[in-house]
Amino acid sequence: MLQTADQDAAPRTIEATLNYLAEGQAPVSLVGAPGGVDVRLSSDGELHRVVLRNGRLEAPEFALERNGFRFVRHDTRVADFYDEDEVRRVYYPEMEALIKAESGASRVVVFDHTLRTEDVALRETRKIREVVRRVHNDYTEWSAPQRVRDLLPDEAETLLKGRFAIIQVWRPIRLPVETFPLAICDARSLATENLVVTKRRYQERVGETYAITFDPAHRWYWFPQMRRDEALVFKVYDSLRDGRARWTAHTAFEDPTSPPNPRPRESIEIRTLAFFS
Repeated sequence: MLQTADQDAAPRTIEATLNYLAEGQAPVSLVGAPGGVDVRLSSDGELHRVVLRNGRLEAPEFALERNGFRFVRHDTRVADFYDEDEVRRVYYPEMEALIKAESGASRVVVFDHTLRTEDVALRETRKIREVVRRVHNDYTEWSAPQRVRDLLPDEAETLLKGRFAIIQVWRPIRLPVETFPLAICDARSLATENLVVTKRRYQERVGETYAITFDPAHRWYWFPQMRRDEALVFKVYDSLRDGRARWTAHTAFEDPTSPPNPRPRESIEIRTLAFFS
């Protein structure tokens, strides 16, 4: 339900430019330290003008297993998301409970979180990361099971015999989002041919994500003026191959409806392993 005047005034659709991977590229990303920026060792991408639908108008219809994402009203008791200890003590258990409720998982392990802003001064002061302005999915057929092996080495081989998923939660941490909101793609419109492995080189390890090539069939959504008490739950890997959503492409984008002198986006994303008994 729309709950503020700004949300109520939001259009049913907008047009915006998204940054896709150019055909024929095999990118490598060097992941910057907190407060820095990532460096991509490939082309700058390929810009495409797309239509985004106002997801608030269809929110009750979205299903994690069908569309790959859910938009939910969800309060948090976290007072200060810049307090690392409070996030781990308060927010991690909240996210474990939320993902169990949304996915039906019997066990959820929160293993990471990232704060982001496009404000350069704030990013450098707070030592947080930049927004990601390219269409991507965070894990691949190799990197998702590898995270289980990295994080739960004593249990991994047993756990990997059953179904597991990587499910993320994204939300604003302070003010309503006025710049660079998150666009998310209906999983049913994403073909495996659009997925291109990207190596991500961290200081301590090498990972993989999927970069995404353009397809006019992609069906994009955004949720205007998202607030701190709203969250986007989405799946970036599922071990089952039975036709359910397995990947959810997403990206920050320049919002043509941003107000004059907008306040910079500040957001958190949480990453979890979800196991199903």
